[in-house]
Amino acid sequence: MRQRRAHPAFAVFWWLTLLFLYLPLAVVVLFSFNAINSAATFAGFSLRWYTSLFGNDAVIHAFYNSMVLALSSSVIALVLGTFLGYGLYRHRGRRMGWLIILIYLPIVMPDVVFGISDMAFFVRLNSTFGILKPGMLTMIISHVTFELPFVALLIYARFVSLDAALFDASKDLYAGPVKRALYFVIPAIKPALVAGFFLAFTLSFDDFVISFFTSGPESATLPIYIWGAIRRGISPDINAIGALMIAAVLIAALVSLIFTLKSRKREGSLN
Repeated sequence: MRQRRAHPAFAVFWWLTLLFLYLPLAVVVLFSFNAINSAATFAGFSLRWYTSLFGNDAVIHAFYNSMVLALSSSVIALVLGTFLGYGLYRHRGRRMGWLIILIYLPIVMPDVVFGISDMAFFVRLNSTFGILKPGMLTMIISHVTFELPFVALLIYARFVSLDAALFDASKDLYAGPVKRALYFVIPAIKPALVAGFFLAFTLSFDDFVISFFTSGPESATLPIYIWGAIRRGISPDINAIGALMIAAVLIAALVSLIFTLKSRKREGSLN
């Protein structure tokens, strides 16, 4: 069949939308290479701001906190989200509407409400029982709570796309629960596992609001450091940090996309 070409107006709208989305990011990256300390005038390319970052102990400490927070919360959210997604699949259609609402609630709830609620909860626990003082642990718990629904829904969608007869076939072949998990379930949902981990990682690494309300004096992350620094004005070193964060998120998204495309191609060749 002959494919229809899109109307030129739609093509123009598409390019303008992309420009609107990515032009601010491009400006941040460009001015991170600025040779002078100016947020308005570009005077040539230089790596001086990237070099100075490696000598800034506060930036290194904030980056370390961001990585620890993102990796630990993503792993925990992946494990819990996998079990939750599988539970949703096994009990689908059994009056689970209330549970679906509870899962979607952290996604649609404003971050500031979520962050304030977490802060009030941890402060009350700490004042009453002397546990969960604001710091890295409270940040990890808070990040897991808002990453968990995203991972669970991805895993659930993957389970729904599988042929239900495959589960019965694995039982007919006398595979126990452990063998079914190792040799059937995990390989079958591997694309969703990878996508869920990297999605949780990017959500955690970029988060500011929830991290700000649940952090302690020694657990500031890169977004929190940037917020404190821009109160004194935007400088090229802040742009350099932003450019590195953009690169980190972009790499994570590309790795997840490549792995997903390879898995789909492999499945297509098997079919």
